[in-house]
Amino acid sequence: MAQNKNALIRYKTIDKCLQNQYRQWTLEDLIEACNEALYEYEGKQNPVSKRTVQLDIQMMRSEKLGYNAPIEVYDKKFYRYADEEYTITDIPLTETDINVLTETVSMLKQFKDFSLFADVSDILQRLEDKIYAEKSDSKPIIHLEKNEKLKGLHFLDTIYQAIVKKVVLVITYKSFKSREERTFRFYPLVLKEYNNRWFLIGKRTMKQPVVNLALDRIIAIDYDFQAEFIQVDFDAEAFYRNVIGVTVNTGLQPKAIRLWIDAYNAPYVLTKPLHHTQRVLQQNEDGSIIVNLFLIENYELERVLLGFGDGVEVLKPERLRKTIRQKLESALKRYEDENLLPEK
Repeated sequence: MAQNKNALIRYKTIDKCLQNQYRQWTLEDLIEACNEALYEYEGKQNPVSKRTVQLDIQMMRSEKLGYNAPIEVYDKKFYRYADEEYTITDIPLTETDINVLTETVSMLKQFKDFSLFADVSDILQRLEDKIYAEKSDSKPIIHLEKNEKLKGLHFLDTIYQAIVKKVVLVITYKSFKSREERTFRFYPLVLKEYNNRWFLIGKRTMKQPVVNLALDRIIAIDYDFQAEFIQVDFDAEAFYRNVIGVTVNTGLQPKAIRLWIDAYNAPYVLTKPLHHTQRVLQQNEDGSIIVNLFLIENYELERVLLGFGDGVEVLKPERLRKTIRQKLESALKRYEDENLLPEK
């Protein structure tokens, strides 16, 4: 058992003892109570020293843990709470505590329909009640990005259970490129979130490569309990190690991608790297930088690069440089050619 957990058990034990005003508590009594409590939790004898309990009392009296416990000694021998109503389990929340709890509850409530968090739903309710009692009408300090209209989130739990229990799914799916929806068996492996969207990663057959399905394009999901789920040795960390996003072009190998970043965007790229493989190769006098990434080219990488506009130039590889140039030229042509304007 971790030492900090042992300490918490001792604090709670001392607190419980001192709440009992009908008994006189010596230091030896408190030591014995702590030993009994630790034996109950650990199932083995682990005697607490006199010095340890003295330090516990000193810690409870201090502000370090927020207790400020009014522990006093009387008759030079016995310990008690000067305030008979005091207990460390009923400490008022500080404003910082309230703000942290408010944002934590807000974040967890986004997954209220996810059975993974079902066990903490009652805890969230109690936290909300406590927060409301302490401070009403408080505005959030942290604004979390979320899309209330995002489709497919109600499938999260069904998919999660299928992955855990290794059950084959029957999915009705309609991609952005398809005119018709299709129904097929799918072997689910992991769930992945990227850019505020959720994706199911898996295989349509065991012989086919790993693919991703956007949850917002799933029409319906059912279980196929008759189909055998063959174990797949899949390491998500390794699979996505050299990509941005969720698209892995399995026929391609990671390549060195060299980018020039202008002075305006350089601080953003330095403080928030485009990928964990990013390395700075050169810092120029005008504030611009040259960085190197080691990635498999994919659609998401192109979107990131295009998002910088003229702030980024692909130096290599030539194929990616050509692709980005063509898309920028096509975008420029749309602005220059009035015949390409959409009808109003």
